[in-house]
Amino acid sequence: MDISVELTLTPLADDYEPPIIALITSLRASGLKILENPLSTQVYGEYDEVMTVLVQKIKPALEQSGKALLHMKIVTSDRSDYEPHF
Repeated sequence: MDISVELTLTPLADDYEPPIIALITSLRASGLKILENPLSTQVYGEYDEVMTVLVQKIKPALEQSGKALLHMKIVTSDRSDYEPHF
């Protein structure tokens, strides 16, 4: 099953950018399809592969952040080619 995952990491610190950059950089190196925008990062692929990568990448990001929020949305299809029709 293909999935689309939207991630938003929000470190609760003044120096919030380094953990976000580290997470995005590590996701880019995973080989999965990654799309980014100013508010979130999207990850696309087969469920087991995506979830395995996320388990490996999220924990270090949260540890580096200290206190942080991580918002994650999962859609059960590959939405990487979505284009609005309005």
